Amino acid sequence: MAYIDDAGRQLVAAAVTKAESATSGEIVTVLAESSDGYTDIALLWAIGAAFTAMSAFAAFPEPFLDTWDALFAGWGHQWTTGEIASMVIALGLLTFLGVMLVQQWQPLKWALVPAPVRTMRVHDQALRQFKVGADRRTDGRTGVLIYLSMREHRAEIVADEAIAALVPATIWGEAMGDMLAEIRKGRLAEGLAVGIRDVGHVLAEHFPRAADDVNELPDRLIEV
Repeated sequence: MAYIDDAGRQLVAAAVTKAESATSGEIVTVLAESSDGYTDIALLWAIGAAFTAMSAFAAFPEPFLDTWDALFAGWGHQWTTGEIASMVIALGLLTFLGVMLVQQWQPLKWALVPAPVRTMRVHDQALRQFKVGADRRTDGRTGVLIYLSMREHRAEIVADEAIAALVPATIWGEAMGDMLAEIRKGRLAEGLAVGIRDVGHVLAEHFPRAADDVNELPDRLIEV
């Protein structure tokens, strides 16, 4: 799914170029549809539901057996231990498959992902993208990654070692706040541009542009 059009991409690239004109720092922007597939979370919900159903059967077997008898077996049916065990297994399996199936509806699947898990996975993916796109790829170790994950509604700013040694992580809060304020209005490209501007101001203060500075990382928006 394309979250940004060509005009928006040009706006982001121009913002990076402008921000880097005053600093030796390098800004990389990454826009991701999501940071993880969360299949493990879906499995945990399905497993939990299956064990809950099996536990309910074990604690209160009569309603399950009476319902089965009324629908299929008849009142005179005598349940054996093997039949009861088979029903418990079948109930657990059907519950597991049913919960996995309903989670194919993406709004429900995403609603069932806990917020702390989303935050952690976005952070981890931002670090991975940073290692690929910016880490140790500049002479002065002055790369900064702005990472935005759309499905999770999360953003991260990750800085290389030289920047992190001088700039506390809390300093990026203003850039993050300005960026998200625009994004919440549906102005995705404008939000990224504002975040880039604020990051550029911080970099210019600590890492002013040198006369022989060259552009080491791409200015374009990276979409994954």
